[in-house]
Amino acid sequence: MISRRLLALLGVPLLLALAAPAFARDITHIMGVTTVPDQPLRIVALTNEATEDLLALGLVPVGAVRSANADPWFDHVAEALKDTTMVGEELAPNLEVILSLEPDLILGNKKRHEQIYQQLSAIAPTVFVENITGQWRNNLAFYAEAVGKTAEGDAVLKGYEDRVAAIKAALGDRAAEKVGLVRFISGQNYAYNNDSFSGSILHDIGFGRPAPQDKAGLAEPITLERIPDLDGDRLLHFSYETGDGGATKEAEAWMASPLWQNLDVVKADHVYGVSDTVWATAGGVMAAHLALDDIEKIYEIPSTR
Repeated sequence: MISRRLLALLGVPLLLALAAPAFARDITHIMGVTTVPDQPLRIVALTNEATEDLLALGLVPVGAVRSANADPWFDHVAEALKDTTMVGEELAPNLEVILSLEPDLILGNKKRHEQIYQQLSAIAPTVFVENITGQWRNNLAFYAEAVGKTAEGDAVLKGYEDRVAAIKAALGDRAAEKVGLVRFISGQNYAYNNDSFSGSILHDIGFGRPAPQDKAGLAEPITLERIPDLDGDRLLHFSYETGDGGATKEAEAWMASPLWQNLDVVKADHVYGVSDTVWATAGGVMAAHLALDDIEKIYEIPSTR
């Protein structure tokens, strides 16, 4: 619920006079064209992905939504965000807190925030990417353009691409292995496909996928009887916990089942538990590098950091 105070403020033309850098550039994005500052100084990030990408570009957001299921930040960004104000949840940003920060740029996501775009735009210039997940590299390039750091964005992406190339070379023939992905969530588990964040990392390295996952799309529900669909050369699993331990119980039940125990990948001892934050939730370039760290450890190859 938006307070009367906020509604009143959003309608006051004086909002436009809040101290901010000069507006100098037009950014075309999924919601239209928005004029943004040359060098924004007070940026609010409304997704975990945007927060990570800003940090990678050398910018600390003045405000950011809470890291999913964290208090309030993921471990790998907590120190960098120690002076950042939490502005609600990714699915429910707090407009009053955002307004109080007097931002000069807001970065959001159409899939998450389309319904509040006009209210956000009344607070500060607001630009959106269309979606999250496997298009994270394109989103990083867009955020870099929006904040006036295109060259820095290119350098960040090149750093990732260079690591991928080095890892692929170190893997040799193993880069063609088929790697499966499964996410445990209380009440429903998911097989992750090529357009997921985690699927995009595997694709970049050149890994194959088990046939049922080797397709477009983010993910699809998978039930116990379809456990054989996960079989391949390696299997990565991660659990999205919400505080009740339900995801861990799901994982334990599946791993105790005869169908799981009969997987060739299980018999080969090539099953690995990895961080849900890294492989599914954070979604930015910092998480991508952490995922590459995991690949190096799993395959016992030298660090490319």
